[in-house]
Amino acid sequence: MKVPTVCIYCGTGCRLFLVVRDGRVTRVLPHQDGPGEGKLCIKGWSAHEFIHHPDRLTTPLIREGQGFREATWDEALDKVVEELGKARDRHGSDALGFLSSAKATNEENYLMQKLARAVVGTNNIDHCARLCHASTVTGLVSSFGSGAMTNSQEDIEEADVIFVIGSNTSEQHPLIARRMIKAAKKGARIIVADPREIGLTAHAVLHLNHRPGSDVALLNGMMNVILEEGIQDDSFIESRTEEYEEFRKKIGRYSPELVEPITGVPAGNIREAARLFGEAGKASIFFSMGITQHTTGVDNVVSTANLAMLTGNVGQPGTGVNPLRGQNNVQGACDMGGLPSYLPGYVSVEDDVRRGRIEKVWGCTLPVMNGLTLMEMINECGDGIRAMFIMGENPMLSDPDTNHVREQLGKLDFLVVSELFMSETAKMADVVLPAASFAEKDGTFTATDRRIQMIRKAVDPVGGSRPDWVIISDISRRLGFQMNYESPSDIMDEIASLGGIYGGVSHERLENEDLRWPCPHKEHLGTRILHQGEFSRGLGRFQTVEYKPPAEEPDDKYPYILTTGRLLFHWHTGTMTRRSKTLTDQVNEAVMEINPADARTLGVGDGDAVKVTSRRGEISLKAWVTDGIKEGVVFIPFHFAEAAANILTNPAYDPLAKIPELKVCAVRVDRIKDGRTE
Repeated sequence: MKVPTVCIYCGTGCRLFLVVRDGRVTRVLPHQDGPGEGKLCIKGWSAHEFIHHPDRLTTPLIREGQGFREATWDEALDKVVEELGKARDRHGSDALGFLSSAKATNEENYLMQKLARAVVGTNNIDHCARLCHASTVTGLVSSFGSGAMTNSQEDIEEADVIFVIGSNTSEQHPLIARRMIKAAKKGARIIVADPREIGLTAHAVLHLNHRPGSDVALLNGMMNVILEEGIQDDSFIESRTEEYEEFRKKIGRYSPELVEPITGVPAGNIREAARLFGEAGKASIFFSMGITQHTTGVDNVVSTANLAMLTGNVGQPGTGVNPLRGQNNVQGACDMGGLPSYLPGYVSVEDDVRRGRIEKVWGCTLPVMNGLTLMEMINECGDGIRAMFIMGENPMLSDPDTNHVREQLGKLDFLVVSELFMSETAKMADVVLPAASFAEKDGTFTATDRRIQMIRKAVDPVGGSRPDWVIISDISRRLGFQMNYESPSDIMDEIASLGGIYGGVSHERLENEDLRWPCPHKEHLGTRILHQGEFSRGLGRFQTVEYKPPAEEPDDKYPYILTTGRLLFHWHTGTMTRRSKTLTDQVNEAVMEINPADARTLGVGDGDAVKVTSRRGEISLKAWVTDGIKEGVVFIPFHFAEAAANILTNPAYDPLAKIPELKVCAVRVDRIKDGRTE
């Protein structure tokens, strides 16, 4: 039997078939429809391997002493409800915090935020978008009125120039990179801005090897050249934007010669990139966490919006500002209101009229003050936050300054975690609830280009595990608020009843139609390209952004810049991919990339053991000496608990989006010989 579904990994949303034999998923086959065009990357081909892994959680667990004991579902849920209710009654609704999940379905994320708001009465709901694309939402909403990818994956091949900044697309989104390469073969020119040589660099006409944290300076330098040489789109600027004159005056200060020492990119290369982009008929921008995970993350995103508007590259195929979402449903989790300031459909919690409409559907009164973000909740553990419910998130590996996260979670009166495996975070819980995998439930995911797609149950849940929508509904009923849904289809119907961007979406339609939001009513065909004719906010807004250095720069004690990221063969905190033999056979340990010049200075050879130390902690791992990384910069992937990069990273965060600066911190590197550092 072949069951059509969607890949569980990155936000590309490739469709695939799960092949089922004797009640088990035995392999995966690519689906001819959808963004993958009948192709899968190695993670997609291996997407079934963790489903029946012996490490899967199969029964609820309750902490007893230093370990856990097995419990019935009734016992575990009674404990959860007792402790959540106790925290609410003693300390108030805002003493509880909830983390929804970019790996869960839209329907499950919707219920999780509804549990927080309608049942408990708090807006303390967030998820890992706070760690990856919170600055995207904040920045693009302020510039365009919508915080999502403007274009669809299909029209990548219509671009004349593709500008990739802060995205290792080849490894993070391989099937999107494939489209870019196809475009290059048709004549498109690719510009890559990255401190490392990535796979796309081989197909690029220009590699801007800039210093981490200097994105605003680089983008301002490019826009300075565009204005200096008069290749901006005056007609677009005049008819579709505002606040241009003030922006133009301030960009005049960012000459390529001024920007060169900040970025490390030669002025001539900045000019060449500006001309390529500015003179293109259709130019598109793609970015990911390389520009969002900074204390200036919002500024970086706003700068990409400025560049697109300056050249008129918005609202048509082959153009746009296109954030690439790293997880399978991080877009959907945001859409569903898994954010402390937004209800489903990006309705502000402070919007009395639109909030009132949701209150009528839900039959309750909702809290009106913005809730705490993920990192704020962690920082408030044991003080303002007394209990947490974490669904499918692993802050013990994904959040910066892991030692601090461990200390804070340990202060909670109560922690419940819903998970597939005993993650580093689940190990700290008081109750662990075994969740069903994507192969064991129905629902929807929303891909990076706003494409809403069905996932379908292929096999029964392993052991006693349950889908998160069932778990949340049961907890809600036990807390006195009825959530009586027969299926995820019913939940989507309720989501649609709220109106807005999912107003015309249903499981019935998704069986036969390819829908991208906004899809406001049942006759609407969905929206492939945003901001055609006018921006969501009316006029696009130019915003002057000045360069600011990272929160932590190298010095004599910590002379190197650490940046982090993904590898092709692994994903997020490795909970699933490191239980895939195909993937672990490729790579199963962390290494630190270092430039040969830096390696010679340190006396480090390829494969040598090194200790990397920041102001927050230290880890040990092997060195990989490569000229594919900029001098003065080291790179460590964040998938590996035994050499957790986030022990080192800086929790300083963007003041607007509250996203941490995971992409830049200062470190020291020491060679380890005979078990001792040199």
